[in-house]
Amino acid sequence: MNRPLRVLTRAMFVMFLALFVSVTMIQFVDADDLRANDLNTRTIMNGYKVERGSILVDGNPIAFSTPTKDSYRYVRQYSDGELYAPITGYYSTRQGRTGLENAMNQELSGTANSQFFTRIMNTINGVDPQGSSVETTISAKAQTVARDAMAEGGFEGAVVALDPKTGEILALYSTPSFDPNLLSSNDDAEIIKNYRQLTDDPSKPLNNRAIAGDLYHPGSVYKLVVAAAAIESGAATPSTEFANPDVITLPQSTHPMQNASRTTCGSGETATLQQALIYSCNIPIAELAMSMDRDEVPKMANAFGFGQDIEIPLAVTPSVSPVPKDKAQVALSSIGQLDVRATPLQMAMVSAGIANEGTVMKPQLVKSVISPDLKVEQEFSAEEFSKPISAKTAKSVAGMMEAGVTDPNGLAQKAGIDGVRVAGKTGTAENSNTDDANGVPFTLWFTGFAPVDNPKVAVAVVIESGGGAAYNNLGGSYDLPTTVGKRVMEAVLSE
Repeated sequence: MNRPLRVLTRAMFVMFLALFVSVTMIQFVDADDLRANDLNTRTIMNGYKVERGSILVDGNPIAFSTPTKDSYRYVRQYSDGELYAPITGYYSTRQGRTGLENAMNQELSGTANSQFFTRIMNTINGVDPQGSSVETTISAKAQTVARDAMAEGGFEGAVVALDPKTGEILALYSTPSFDPNLLSSNDDAEIIKNYRQLTDDPSKPLNNRAIAGDLYHPGSVYKLVVAAAAIESGAATPSTEFANPDVITLPQSTHPMQNASRTTCGSGETATLQQALIYSCNIPIAELAMSMDRDEVPKMANAFGFGQDIEIPLAVTPSVSPVPKDKAQVALSSIGQLDVRATPLQMAMVSAGIANEGTVMKPQLVKSVISPDLKVEQEFSAEEFSKPISAKTAKSVAGMMEAGVTDPNGLAQKAGIDGVRVAGKTGTAENSNTDDANGVPFTLWFTGFAPVDNPKVAVAVVIESGGGAAYNNLGGSYDLPTTVGKRVMEAVLSE
């Protein structure tokens, strides 16, 4: 073969190879992304033809498609829209989608890889295309109780409940909420008008406070992370004693630190780690944190999930716990202030990990995907997320949390449930930025789990603005979120 022919043959081979790779990338590797691209009008037009699958809670549809007489053929509708909006999000043909409507769009629209053979069989049999349904892990009872408890107090904030052993999300509620029906009609002009009204609302109803939004200073519930880091590293035990002044000056600073009570932590000359958690004292916790390496607590926070990308499958805004620059920052960070911020989901994961003998399970909002002929196409199983602490450490921290509920002076005693061993921790975070919570100083927290001896539920509750208008936006009572958390735990345990 002469040289020009060899060159031509090789060039054609390279071109054929490039074409083969390109076609493979488009048809297989990038196919899902191309289908999901908002600029892909063919996908939008194909979506008109498909009866979108339902989103289910306890087997009942909370999001479903109904036929219309317009060119779209179907419209998305939501039952109990505001109750489940933080879970479902909304779906519109041209104006976007959020929540599970977005995260599980391929399954709901029938275009997922797992539905490939179903699509082929439907085509052969002449069956109209139809999406699969998504069964959530949510307990209707726990979700409803979370909503009712927050509404009765007129609170803004969020509630999350998890099964510590599986990671299944039993409740995920954010308030104020919104009605997804307002954003899911087939009238683009109406959707845009409603969307602008919601985005202009100063209460930010579109923010999913349970997993995203601006995040919150965790305040004293973060002391659980400090205690776990100290016990796991050997720096302390529940009985370790600390000096017990009523005020300290932070190192290399003129900034004073006091306990929330503005007194000593108990009446003794010293206070134990257990007392510090029961009474939620700042000074012993700060002294403990300053005695360790300054990255010890952030490392433990990271092991529990802080700073990590989490999908449930909704995208969760990472909680943050940066390494403090000096001992003064170590002290402030140890009580959940300074730059430490968390989602309620993250704090529920902390309690769930302690409840589950030190193992944090991956939080999961979807239980299964069900085909139109009621066959399970996908089933999601429990998956370990991390193991930040040993079972021994978890037992020690759980014991201190339980004492916070059973001690006559414990700040979490309102979480007590008759005949059930309950563990709990309260928190009251001060917002140093006057723009936070409309200038209101307190964010109120509760996190805990029950039963201690056989955990079925772990919760985290956050209430903004000191409880809101009913408390003149100045309430600092840890009882408010504790009572909400108790009611949600009772709802789960009663099922």
